[in-house]
Amino acid sequence: MSPTPVPSWLQKAHNQDHINNAWRILTDRERSRIRVRLLSASRHRLQPDISSPLPSSTQLPSGAHPRLNATDPYSVAQGCSPENYIYNRYSDILPYDHSRVDVGGRYFNANWVRELAGGRWTISTQAPLPNTAHEFLSLIAGIHSPLSPPDEPALSFTRVRTVVQLARNVESGRQKVNPYFPNNPGESSIIRRPSLGTEGLPPLRVTLVKSEVVESAQCVISTVSVTPIVAGVSSPTVIFHHLLYGAWPDHGVPEPEDRAGLLNFIRLVDRTNKDLRGFEETADAEPPIMVHCSAGIGRTGSFIALSSLLRSNGLLSPPSPQPVERDLPRPPPLPISPLDPLPEWISWDEVAQEVDSLREQRPGMVEQPEQGRLVYEVLLGAFTTRN
Repeated sequence: MSPTPVPSWLQKAHNQDHINNAWRILTDRERSRIRVRLLSASRHRLQPDISSPLPSSTQLPSGAHPRLNATDPYSVAQGCSPENYIYNRYSDILPYDHSRVDVGGRYFNANWVRELAGGRWTISTQAPLPNTAHEFLSLIAGIHSPLSPPDEPALSFTRVRTVVQLARNVESGRQKVNPYFPNNPGESSIIRRPSLGTEGLPPLRVTLVKSEVVESAQCVISTVSVTPIVAGVSSPTVIFHHLLYGAWPDHGVPEPEDRAGLLNFIRLVDRTNKDLRGFEETADAEPPIMVHCSAGIGRTGSFIALSSLLRSNGLLSPPSPQPVERDLPRPPPLPISPLDPLPEWISWDEVAQEVDSLREQRPGMVEQPEQGRLVYEVLLGAFTTRN
């Protein structure tokens, strides 16, 4: 294989001063979104703590952004409503209404996210809570199909068959992810939705079929089955693959010696989601994957940004075409941000473009400055190892 040249934009961008300045601009833009989210929350009689983890030295805009004259693009009305608030893992991480994943009319703290550069759809979500595991698994079981991004009814998918977990269940002594399938192969558990208004929602039997460690990708890949139980009778069982990456600390990044494993993990996820062995003949060539850490923004956003940029630069396979008989249209362009365009001196930077686009679809994506630098470094490292 002939060497693949590092793109000129990446050579230019991989500079500490540029990365710091780019992050400062991205931070200012996210703070403008935060301001409008606060307005949205206050309109719905809740004032969740939407304090930003971004650097305190970054100043809020002195006044309303000149093009932010409506709260609709950044509305979080559903997430902060009294009846839904208990289903949020963190009070300050609420999904945008315009891209929120709907689970048969039930609230779910997750957003549809489309890669800006790579073009693939992903579901970005918080880790399940005990009272949201049923919604989480319902997407996988296909109880509420067709699964489709908002305003795109023709883009329907059969169901999710690959789940990526980027946080350990317990980190630093705190519960970051509530387990949603058993630990030991052959074991089963029953998941019910512990809330009012659950008539017609069947319990789900979840069974761990098998697990194996993939050392080169620093992950555990598990095969899990989900079976709806209707009136005591089991419905058809569906299978999904769960990939846990265990080398990514909370609010941080993998150590330099773990970067090769992270690349291998991203490639393993891509191959796994394209593998149709064992699935029904009508299965989608490449349905959306579901990605979560704990809050579903920092590690999750970084993973999606890396996947997108690796894909667009030929370092990860492109999205699989859907069958011709599905006759699905190409996804429309992503909505134009109500914020002003990125400044000209940063508009050529594909990492900055990707992060800004992700933040338009789910609040706080690629949460920490270190995670932003990680995207530049791993992308550059992917070209180096390929060459």
